[in-house]
Amino acid sequence: MRTTRLLLRSGLTLAAAAALPTWLAGPSGAISGISVSTIGTTVSVVTSACTQAGGSWGNASLLNSGQTAFAQGRQVALAGTTVSQSAAWSGVSPGTYTVVVVCSNGGTAGTQSVIVSSAPAAPTTSSTTRSAAPSRGVMGGLGGAARDYGPLTLGIGAALVGSGVIATGWYLRKRSKPYRL
Repeated sequence: MRTTRLLLRSGLTLAAAAALPTWLAGPSGAISGISVSTIGTTVSVVTSACTQAGGSWGNASLLNSGQTAFAQGRQVALAGTTVSQSAAWSGVSPGTYTVVVVCSNGGTAGTQSVIVSSAPAAPTTSSTTRSAAPSRGVMGGLGGAARDYGPLTLGIGAALVGSGVIATGWYLRKRSKPYRL
């Protein structure tokens, strides 16, 4: 009886650990599948989220602070390969902008804000760890420099964390029992 309960309890724990990565990964709600950078008055965007359909990768739009819809911004067609697609806008006046990339299948690859300063200083990239001090404070939000790794990577990470928790619990439980022969 004791062995049956122990097997049942460990089986339930194992089933919960196996389901944890799937639950944590959930639907793939990408934070941002794009990388936006500025060099002087040029804004560029790079993504790898779009697929070619009908000879087009999709479009990117640069929205100023008064614009809210994709169609209101300065639109540029994406160009590139299956590995990477990009678009750029030159002669952008100083200010805060939002870059939106819509793939040819109608799905949004990502949205990200960027600040264009008036001084053509060294390049600042929002997707790298190295960056210049912000001129108007930090732009808070959902991880402008974060990369979306997808549900498979998140699931694998969750499985590793879950197995570590289970192993720790098993080890502590084994230590708490008195030594028996």
